[in-house]
Amino acid sequence: MITFNRRQRLIAEINITPFTDVILVLLIIFMVTTPLILQSNIRVSLPSSTTGKPMEEAKQIGIMVTNEGLIYLDNKLISRKLLKSEVSKIHQVNPGLEVILFSDKMVRFKDIVGLLDILNELGIRNLNIATKTE
Repeated sequence: MITFNRRQRLIAEINITPFTDVILVLLIIFMVTTPLILQSNIRVSLPSSTTGKPMEEAKQIGIMVTNEGLIYLDNKLISRKLLKSEVSKIHQVNPGLEVILFSDKMVRFKDIVGLLDILNELGIRNLNIATKTE
């Protein structure tokens, strides 16, 4: 009679290869979709420019004027009166505030001058007008 004194050991390891594959796929999906989420749903047809520069990341706000004359402050619909008070509050907290004006190319110049007048009255000196490059 032969007896075996060998013990069989259980291998208790977790195979993480499928887990890493799933995590990498999710990472790629998030990397692709994040810029799409951050884009605005408000449609503005920007005018073209040959000397435009890319936006820099700084303390900035965006004012958007649509073809219908609606005004958005950082993608939130706002009236002219509220725009002045909100921008004034932000400018008091950050005196180096940069304002980027996104205006549809069909907006009346009178409306743009009105917005520029409000910003000048508040003392905002860092103003950029967004365009698309040719």
